Amino acid sequence: MSNHEIVQVKNLVKVYPGGTRAVSGIDFTVIQGEFFGFLGPNGAGKTTTIKILSALLKKTSGEAVVAGYHVDRDPREVRRRIGFAMQEVGLDDLATGWDFLVLQGLLYGLSRREARRRAAELLDLVELAPVAKRKIGTYSGGMRRRIDLVAALMHSPALLFLDEPTTGLDPQSRLAIWEHLEQLNEQGVTIFLTTQMMEEADRLCQRIAIIDQSRIVAEGSPQELKAKVGGDMIRITIASTDERAGKALMDKAEALVKELSYVSGVSSRDGNLIIGVKDGSSGAPDLMRVFHDNKIPVTHLSVASPSLDDVFLKYTGRKIRSEEASGDEAGQMLRPWLGLKRR
Repeated sequence: MSNHEIVQVKNLVKVYPGGTRAVSGIDFTVIQGEFFGFLGPNGAGKTTTIKILSALLKKTSGEAVVAGYHVDRDPREVRRRIGFAMQEVGLDDLATGWDFLVLQGLLYGLSRREARRRAAELLDLVELAPVAKRKIGTYSGGMRRRIDLVAALMHSPALLFLDEPTTGLDPQSRLAIWEHLEQLNEQGVTIFLTTQMMEEADRLCQRIAIIDQSRIVAEGSPQELKAKVGGDMIRITIASTDERAGKALMDKAEALVKELSYVSGVSSRDGNLIIGVKDGSSGAPDLMRVFHDNKIPVTHLSVASPSLDDVFLKYTGRKIRSEEASGDEAGQMLRPWLGLKRR
C-alpha cells in the first residue's frame, strides 16, 4: 500500500445555523489504496464529514485536503477526482441502466465511445449486463444500489465516497454489494465508507475511525481495536421469576464477579451480564461454580472474542442504536433552526 495520503483532515469543524456542532475538531487521514471506514450511529457526523470532503458542504473551520486539493480553494478539482454514492439513490426510473450510465459518463466529460466502453465494463463488474436494456424503474433495491454505485465510477475516480451504501438492503443484496466493493478496492480504488453496521465495517475496512457525538473516539484496524478491549467476553443469562427478583440476582452476581481476579470488567446489557475475562475457556467453568455456590441460577452462557460492538461500548459507554437519529445529518441539524422537531 502506498504511503500517499489521499485525504488529510486537521481540526475539522462544522457548526450549523443555531449553533449545533455536527463535527467537533476531528483529525484523520486516508491512505491511497486503502478501504477506510467511519463507524458510528446516525447523527454522529459521518455524512456531514464526507459532504465537506466532497466539496458539497462548506466547513466552518479546519483543514481538509482531498487528492492534493483543498476542498474550499479548489472544489472543482476535488469533484473531478472523486465519486460519491449518497444514502439516497438518485436514479432516472424511465431510463435504461445502459442509457443512464452512458449519460453519466458524458456529463463527466467522457467521449461517447469512452462512456460506452466504461458503461459496459462496469455493468459486467456488478453483474447487471443482462438487464442493461431494462428501465431502472423495474430494478430491485439491490440492483438500484449497484447501478447507483457504478454511476459514481464512470470517470474512474481515485477516491470513492460511500454513505451507508447497504442501508435498507436484504442480506443477499448486501453481500453482493460487499463483494463488488472488495473487487473495486483490489483494483486500486480508494474507498471511504460510512456505516453504522458493525459487520460491514469489520468485513470491509482495513482501518476504522469510530465517530460518536461529532468526535472521533478511536481509530485503527478492526483487529487492533478489538485487541484493545482485551481477552474474551462471557455473556450470562440469569433465571428469575419476576423483574424485582431478577434485578436482585443481577446485582448480587455483578458484585461477586467484580471480586474475581481474572475478571477485567463487567456490565449488564439487554438483561444479560457481560463479563470480560483473560481466557474464556478457563474463566467460564469457574464462574459457573461461583454462581452455583451462591445459588444464582444461570440459564445460558456463551463465550466470544470481542466484537466491534464491544469496542464501541468501551469507548462510548453504549451500543449503536439506529433509532438514535434518522436521515441525513445536515437535515437533522437544521430542523431545530427551522422550528421543526428533530425526528
